Amino acid sequence: MRRLIVGSLLLCGWATSAFAQFSDNKIVIGVMGDQSGVVADVGGPGSILAARMAVEDSGGAAGGVPIETITADHQNKPDVASAIAREWFDRRGVDVMVDLPHSGVVFGLMAIATEKKRSLMISGAASVEITGGRCSPFATHWTDDTYSLARGTAAALMQQDLKSWYFLTADYAFGHDLEKDAARVVEERGGKVIGSARHPLSTPDFSALLLRAKSSQAQVVALASAGADTVNAIKQAGQFGIMRGGRRVAALHAFVTDINSVGLEAAQGLIITTGFYWNDTDGTRAFSERFFKAHGRMPTREQAGVYTGVLHYIKAASKAKTDDAALVNTEMRKLPVDRFGRQVHIQENGRVIYDLGVYRVKTPAESKAPWDYYERIATVPADTAFRSIDTAGCAAPSVR
Repeated sequence: MRRLIVGSLLLCGWATSAFAQFSDNKIVIGVMGDQSGVVADVGGPGSILAARMAVEDSGGAAGGVPIETITADHQNKPDVASAIAREWFDRRGVDVMVDLPHSGVVFGLMAIATEKKRSLMISGAASVEITGGRCSPFATHWTDDTYSLARGTAAALMQQDLKSWYFLTADYAFGHDLEKDAARVVEERGGKVIGSARHPLSTPDFSALLLRAKSSQAQVVALASAGADTVNAIKQAGQFGIMRGGRRVAALHAFVTDINSVGLEAAQGLIITTGFYWNDTDGTRAFSERFFKAHGRMPTREQAGVYTGVLHYIKAASKAKTDDAALVNTEMRKLPVDRFGRQVHIQENGRVIYDLGVYRVKTPAESKAPWDYYERIATVPADTAFRSIDTAGCAAPSVR
């Protein structure tokens, strides 16, 4: 059994825990994301707002020291993100970085954060390897990953006897993982992957790929993409009649803002798995209504993950009385997480565990109000939604 032994983070820390303190007499939170590109709609300015809401709800301080937030646009480029991170850690005193879409960006940042002993709280990127073979004791993952998203959606469609699949996949780590995990469910349940095609990030024209998928006669065309790529593919699938004749389009990584952009006429009937929907509970509604008043749209799961993560980090730093990353990450894993009124927990590998919902996108006639887009059709329990600590493949060394 391979495990991340987070408890050993304290081997060197306990001796000085009585003198734990905050560097620079403040906590600095860096919100890094896509502010103008393909996934800006699902994170972007909304993630900055979510982080600031969490700081405000925490009273603007932790352990008696003030909290500062700074922001940056990584442009979905690993080299840009890495340069910003080093400048933030070395010169700006950033203690924790949050949001962080794009798995390729995140893997580079994880290496830097481990080297610099700083915290990462990932809500944008979705690769399962963040808490798998490439895990770090300084990183936590707050939102759905490719394993949970793909398995939830694929299982729901396989139950409807839709067994032949064709994938349109974003050509980077996130898309590859999403296709791999969904294909595994399809094949385990007696289905067949007829084919797949890959496309670069920010593809405006899916016509050739969609025509290839249509000619395959697959019952399900699965979109292993995100943001504007998913929106463009859904819109163009409607134009090419992909969803006629009983064929379905499965958006494996769709956000409520994507459905808002596409419209119910085009998106109706899609099956979507997500760990956060604004209208699920009293707790999600209360947060979402506040967010809507400030942002003009309902929060995505990425933005909700930023809010929950920052709240928990502040609580853990206050309890540990320090911004030392080893001590705070250990405290975060010990404390229960308040996720909009429901208690969840963080596994030793940094994976936050919670129930997921499987939803059908409503028809225009079924929607009773703005942003009333989803009908829950199934729940995936936390202990099966995510990989267990024993099977995740995390073998990160302890921190000295």
